[in-house]
Amino acid sequence: MATVLPPPSKRQRTAVAEKAKEQQEIESIPNNLGSIRVQFVDQGTGQSSGAPVSIPVADATARNLELLLNTLQRNDPSERIPYRFTYHADPSDLSKAVDISNDLYHSLLKPGLKTTEDSITLQYTPQAVFRVRAVSRCSSSIPGHGEAILATSFSPRSSSKLATGSGDSTARIFDCDTGTPLHTLKGHTSWVLVVSWSPDDSTVATGSMDNTVRLWDPKTGEALGTPLKGHSKWVTSLAWEPYHLQTPGRPRLASSSKDSTVRIWDVVSKRIESVLSGHKGSVSCVRWGGTGRIYTSSHDKSVKVWDANKGTLIHTLSSHAHWVNHLALSTDFVLRTAYHDHTGETPETQEGRIKKARERFEKAATINNEIVERLVTASDDFTIFLWEPSSSTKPLARLMGHQKQVNYVTFSPDGLHIASAGWDNHVKLWNARDGKFIATLRGHVGPVYMTCFSPDSRLLVSGSKDCTLKVWDVRTGKLKEDLPGHKDEVYAVDWSPDGTKVGSGGKDKAVRIWCH
Repeated sequence: MATVLPPPSKRQRTAVAEKAKEQQEIESIPNNLGSIRVQFVDQGTGQSSGAPVSIPVADATARNLELLLNTLQRNDPSERIPYRFTYHADPSDLSKAVDISNDLYHSLLKPGLKTTEDSITLQYTPQAVFRVRAVSRCSSSIPGHGEAILATSFSPRSSSKLATGSGDSTARIFDCDTGTPLHTLKGHTSWVLVVSWSPDDSTVATGSMDNTVRLWDPKTGEALGTPLKGHSKWVTSLAWEPYHLQTPGRPRLASSSKDSTVRIWDVVSKRIESVLSGHKGSVSCVRWGGTGRIYTSSHDKSVKVWDANKGTLIHTLSSHAHWVNHLALSTDFVLRTAYHDHTGETPETQEGRIKKARERFEKAATINNEIVERLVTASDDFTIFLWEPSSSTKPLARLMGHQKQVNYVTFSPDGLHIASAGWDNHVKLWNARDGKFIATLRGHVGPVYMTCFSPDSRLLVSGSKDCTLKVWDVRTGKLKEDLPGHKDEVYAVDWSPDGTKVGSGGKDKAVRIWCH
């Protein structure tokens, strides 16, 4: 007797119907609409790339617009830059922007926003020129830790070094090219909860449940002086001062703690420079922004914005109704990597490095000729808020959709998407400009602890209690790779800044390196 296949599920039937509808729509651009005039404008600088161009509506797809813009800019065909196009009905109100996802007809003409009589101004932003391939296999599983791995972080310089923190009171540095442990960083007397590389790759900082922060030389594995003591409870998060803001040779480090304070340390003298006190509950996360501001989230339901140099409070952002678990900045990626980029070329002089770090930050943060640093916060109240603290203490958007606590949020390196991970087993994608919902990434069967974008912002990796990692395609919202291999919950995951490897760790005590 032949095996009878089960009927498709409701979700499968819906997906097939949606795909068929999309294909029909793309094919059905009327041929009798004539042409439309399009003016291309750089979103960062506001400068136009030549005179308006007349384009047949039937051919005005996103791909053809990209080809046309590259031709206007006289870019070599072999070095064509991928662009993203946006139409702004009101440039002062970013929430009314329309992304040109498929073509001008379905995005602007059919909804009645524009007619063929109008001249359309399209803002363009370049996407990453290099393309990251999805990781698809585990290249090495490295034992060594005696307890669960709680934190992982790649060096900002390359994918060859990974630092991990564990419940066995040690941090370790692994050589990811050979799949071997390099150094064991011993000194803490309790769980190592957080590890963080300095932007110039010279130092690794670790924060622990023993209430101290320690600094290490990643080349030798030696401790750099004595531990930084001052917190009365465990350290929850670390943030380095951005490279372009540092006094040369005197980097600073911010640490947040369960004791409701944030301390700013002079890394060289090992002294506390200032204590940011004002939160009434455990400080869950700290970020040091590229404009000289420090952002902190707390279990007292508030987010605070501080002046990093004066140590004074600028704003309190209060909209959440429960603990704030995590926060992220739209510039996190460029601040983490400073003057390191996908080319692997670093300036020889310190002045050159500071200049490159500043230029990369300004490029990432510039919208309509203004430097804008956005903030996103995740809470136990099932919601996420999008903020622009430099202009208002009110949130730009409230992002609702998760059915349980939201554990983790992160911006894509290009600042265009937000990914959130929750205890409802889902990862959600949002538009970082207006907070609009894009897609739910379904596939995990346990709470999702952490997500990380690839450096080109086209892929996303997530780690879950269900013992798997999953790689998602950001554009389609579909699962790209399912990565089983861990024998227990996956607590920590990181994508190397050069895009070639993913590192993960969890309850099974093994570090796994994934590559394509």
